[in-house]
Amino acid sequence: MVIEPIRACVFDAYGTLFDVHSAVARHETAIGAEAAALSRLWRVKQLEYSWVRSLMRRHADFWTCTEEALDFALASHGMAARADVRGALLEAYRTLDAYPEAAAVLRQLRAAGLATAILSNGSPAMLDRAVRSAGLAELFDALISIEDAGIYKPDPAAYRLAVDRLGQPAPAIGFQSSNAWDVAGAAAFGFQVHWINRTGQPAEYGLGDQVPQLRSLAELPRRLGLDRLGLETPPM
Repeated sequence: MVIEPIRACVFDAYGTLFDVHSAVARHETAIGAEAAALSRLWRVKQLEYSWVRSLMRRHADFWTCTEEALDFALASHGMAARADVRGALLEAYRTLDAYPEAAAVLRQLRAAGLATAILSNGSPAMLDRAVRSAGLAELFDALISIEDAGIYKPDPAAYRLAVDRLGQPAPAIGFQSSNAWDVAGAAAFGFQVHWINRTGQPAEYGLGDQVPQLRSLAELPRRLGLDRLGLETPPM
């Protein structure tokens, strides 16, 4: 089988480029001992709400899902009345920390002539604020939100947005995500995928050894053979 050369690298945003737990980490002192558990529940419910809305065909944007998920998480931890914490966490989510290797990897990909883009469940306003606050805005050719399709990943219509926007066939697009469900959806659509498995999660969705697993984005340029071009490799 002939593998088509990758001409564009597309990234999931939340959990892949941006640390979704950095919002709660900034306010750990105010939240207390349950901070980590609250952050995990917030993330789980955020994704759950997006999928349920897709299945019901009752779309609302990802910021709405994020707010509703936080309200559930706060109530579950007896903090429903903490408007100060709610406001601080939502503002922090707008400006999540980028993973430390992200900028260097993106620069190397672009230096090699590859197009770079985000394909995210996030709304356009969320993505714009996130990349600007992280200093990554100039490192993308496109910020693609599923809002243009009106349905969340892993629906095929969401992945097709990248094909249409970048003008590349699916096999010429390399897709990177830290979310196994997202990797499975992208692979089924026809992208060449890399699972950024930062925490060593067990394989699921039938991924097994069929999908390359990387410990961080820093491994991506070498995986794509860019180290042979003499470009500086990002630190691990």
